[in-house]
Amino acid sequence: MTGVKVIGAGLAGSEAAWQLAQRGIPVELTEMKPVKLTPAHHSADFAELVCSNSLRGDRLENAVGLLKEELRILGSLILECADATRVEAGGCLAVDRQGFSAMVTEKIRSHPNITVTCKEVTEIPEGPVIIATGPLTSDALSQAIGSYFGEDYLHFFDAAAPLVTAESVDMDQAWWQSRYDRGNADYVNCAMNREEYEAFIRELVRAEEAPVHGFEDRNVFEGCMPVEVMARRGMETLRYGPLKPVGLTDPRTGREPYAVVQLRQDNAQGSIFNLVGFQTHLKFGEQKRVFSMIPALRNAEFVRYGVMHQNTFLQSPKLLDRFYADRRNPMVAFAGQMTGVEGYVESTASGFLAAVAMAAKVKGTEIPDFPKTTAIGALGRYISDGTVTDFQPMNINFSIIAPLEQRIRKKAEKNLAIANRSLEIIRAMAESGV
Repeated sequence: MTGVKVIGAGLAGSEAAWQLAQRGIPVELTEMKPVKLTPAHHSADFAELVCSNSLRGDRLENAVGLLKEELRILGSLILECADATRVEAGGCLAVDRQGFSAMVTEKIRSHPNITVTCKEVTEIPEGPVIIATGPLTSDALSQAIGSYFGEDYLHFFDAAAPLVTAESVDMDQAWWQSRYDRGNADYVNCAMNREEYEAFIRELVRAEEAPVHGFEDRNVFEGCMPVEVMARRGMETLRYGPLKPVGLTDPRTGREPYAVVQLRQDNAQGSIFNLVGFQTHLKFGEQKRVFSMIPALRNAEFVRYGVMHQNTFLQSPKLLDRFYADRRNPMVAFAGQMTGVEGYVESTASGFLAAVAMAAKVKGTEIPDFPKTTAIGALGRYISDGTVTDFQPMNINFSIIAPLEQRIRKKAEKNLAIANRSLEIIRAMAESGV
């Protein structure tokens, strides 16, 4: 049987190698450790957790909890090892970091269908191959990926504004309108009166910033000014910038509001909104605290906080299909954070789906269809959705999973219903031998 090469033994690569091997496919897994280490690596073991030992929430009312349960049911190596090395962390799944990586490494190395090679890969090999080298991809391989895809293969971002779920915006405090009524009322407008605005500015200017990564020169911020930096230039600065109220009429008063925060639709389904002009490098907790002072966002659910740093990831909606494969050559696939999924569990899910799809291609069988009603399927569709206008890395969240047909008002009950619907599908797929 044709073998598959897997490049990179992080969470995505380890999961991909395991799923292929479990389906009887010979795997050559290549990892550059310990031959070459990055500053973030401290161990020669696979699936090294470099920034946290937590795989986040474990309740089904939490989208990442659902994603983990889907992976458990489907026989994920990463979830098996995580559950076996679990440490107490309240409602989160946290692991003994060293024990977890050691267990993944032992299982990978002892699998009869997996051959491990330790070297740096500097060229993209012919398929079938899954490349899962993550955000720490070596310079040589990064250049090779560039040559493979062409100039537009990487998406760079220095600043990204926070995202909130549409359903969490208090529309009693907001309204749809475009400035001067131009266009099709494309913005949700969140008004503040003078007292609310000035209290917001006072907290914004003294909120705690996160460390700035990737910038040697802070003057680069002039090109994408953080909202908190603008606020420090004077109490009225934001009212003449992203919070300007001109051309807008608050339907509650019939007058122009004192200040307005505008939200713009961020996905095709209209389930996620972007805070326009709110590039920021505040700490995540501070973003939640301060931005929730905006009356319409008092109970906002943040699905992504604002970030301000240099990062690289594939321009996936243009390049990859929903199985993480090259649209031009389906025998070359990618997995992990380089595809635009964010987080350990999401990386694992991408490796799982890329491998399941590649196994079907190698065997000449039909690729299992993970629908958008599942978390695994929703992630694959998110990274390949050509209608997304400003593609940014994303954690799994219920806003990208297909909504229920019936309306459930209470958020926890609605999320649990979505999770139960998904798990019913996943269990049926597992029983059918996916």
